Amino acid sequence: HRAMLGSVERMFAVLCEHYGGKWPLWLSPRQVMIIPIHADWNEYCQDIRSKLHAENFYADVDLSKNTFQKKVRNAQVSQYNYQLVVGAEEQKNGTVNIRTRENKVEGEMKVDEMIAMLKKMREEYQ
Repeated sequence: HRAMLGSVERMFAVLCEHYGGKWPLWLSPRQVMIIPIHADWNEYCQDIRSKLHAENFYADVDLSKNTFQKKVRNAQVSQYNYQLVVGAEEQKNGTVNIRTRENKVEGEMKVDEMIAMLKKMREEYQ
């Protein structure tokens, strides 16, 4: 007698089936994608990513030359929980514009408030 799958593998299979690839924030390997509207805001996006990394979040910045719509679409297809859109207004105000994986626009939020919200979600296993 031998087990085809060990207990860890079985649990992982159950989680995969339950979430269907749409992992909750606390478990997701792709938590945040930061999307600059234009290359002028790449540095601000890198600063935000550094702040998120300091708080142990997985964050990427899309510095590609794709159109804005293509960047958002790529982040959705890649199943990032959140896309943080950054432009001139956001940089001036020290904010980000938040979109969810389902393309729901949450609106503008201060960077520190957004990090606090993500930390709360992670701590509460949401």
